[in-house]
Amino acid sequence: MPKGSPMLTEARREEIINACEKLYQTMSFKEITIKEIGNETSFTRTSIYNYFQTKEEIFLALLQREYELWIASLKRTMAQADTMTKDEFADMIAHSLEERAQLLKIMSMNHYDMETGSRPEHLKAFKVAYGASIRTVQDGLNRYFPDMTDTEKQNFIYTFFPFMFGIYPYTFVTEKQRTAMEAAGVNYVLMSIYEITYHCVRELLGDEK
Repeated sequence: MPKGSPMLTEARREEIINACEKLYQTMSFKEITIKEIGNETSFTRTSIYNYFQTKEEIFLALLQREYELWIASLKRTMAQADTMTKDEFADMIAHSLEERAQLLKIMSMNHYDMETGSRPEHLKAFKVAYGASIRTVQDGLNRYFPDMTDTEKQNFIYTFFPFMFGIYPYTFVTEKQRTAMEAAGVNYVLMSIYEITYHCVRELLGDEK
């Protein structure tokens, strides 16, 4: 544990996470190193090891923050709505993920590496945020669709959350990928994060009653 006040510790953690986030805008997960991240901070590279031992732990902290921001967005919207139709609920989920493309990008590409390369305490902190995201969506189902059975709600959760891992690859396609699919005769229709998410949620909720 680094020495210093809790505020300084948290500020330095955030600076490291922000540096990683900045690099991830132009570099891939494999290209980013602790050294590269250290070059973007105001303190020495070796100081990073007081907070994170691997780049996987830094990325996991970034993913945790993305989940927390997504949860906050959902809660703000639900706090303003006593009722929602299935269309409105699907619209809320779709818009909330449309604003969190980075969440979808990290989870789809590097999730396994991040978890296996992180110490238990970092993994636990992430799982707390992940669990909270599931409970937030469950709270929405309980609040707005009381006629849904427990099995229907469970099926929604266990279908939608795995589905989220595939949103980014299906909505962000490189020119190289596009050319390869055309050459392979793949009939691919590019959809936005909003479109693919809305259709999935709406399908899972079923017909309006």
